[in-house]
Amino acid sequence: MLTSSPARFRDPGYWKHHFAVSDCILVRCPRCDRQAEVVTAVRDAGEDSSRFDVPRRLVCRHCGLSRQRNKNDPIVFFRGGSQEMLDPYFHESLWLQRNTRHGRLWAYNPEHLDLLRRYVQATLREHDPWYEPWRKMGLFGRLPSWIKQAKNRDEVLRGLDRMRASLAA
Repeated sequence: MLTSSPARFRDPGYWKHHFAVSDCILVRCPRCDRQAEVVTAVRDAGEDSSRFDVPRRLVCRHCGLSRQRNKNDPIVFFRGGSQEMLDPYFHESLWLQRNTRHGRLWAYNPEHLDLLRRYVQATLREHDPWYEPWRKMGLFGRLPSWIKQAKNRDEVLRGLDRMRASLAA
């Protein structure tokens, strides 16, 4: 009898703030409580948008809110757990977050959400060799253990799917 091969996931080696420096972070608009975006406001064509000090804007396409981040404002990365997750630039609530009975699931943007979903649903997770210690504690090495456990897979996938559904709404 042939068995299907396990769903594989190969760790891309992203570091823990990889998606925080991306071009778009989805947040809850402080004015209308709908989906808004923190986007890079790159002025020069040659400027690298994958840095923390790149100018950022908070833009809501529903109510027209537009804010420029002040260069003197601190960039704060909030820790996971049961508290509400905030974006590091404007400190607004992330759009993609959901409570489960084990803890809070969250993602910065749809790409982050898709990567988390592929990781959780995989039955075979491949990582870089342990002799590269600088890579072993990347994005997936720092996930809470309840997300990684097979016994919680269905519940975590359900939470991730609900977050995905909020994008269409």
